[in-house]
Amino acid sequence: MESTESTGRALAGRYLLGDRLGRGGMGTVWRAQDQMLGRVVAVKELSVGHLAEEDLLVLQSRMKQEARAAARIKHPGVITVHDVLEQDGKPWIVMELVNGRSLAEGSSRTGY
Repeated sequence: MESTESTGRALAGRYLLGDRLGRGGMGTVWRAQDQMLGRVVAVKELSVGHLAEEDLLVLQSRMKQEARAAARIKHPGVITVHDVLEQDGKPWIVMELVNGRSLAEGSSRTGY
């Protein structure tokens, strides 16, 4: 787990952002509380600051298509997508939170 940077910010009036779990080239993942359903989820904030408006529209469309496709898959090896939303001009994906080591932690232990 990465730094514990709590925002207290709510998305869509429903998802209360908590600790930052990780950050990479595609965005930042936060632990969040789904206040409507009373469950803990992972919320991915996609990085879009560098994109032109038309590229952002394409990204948002693709994100929705991929989320719909992932939502139809039910398999223990696939994360469940709960919601897709936009806030402040940014796309967000709400998904199942899986507790465990990060990929970086796992690969450092195996020497890769």
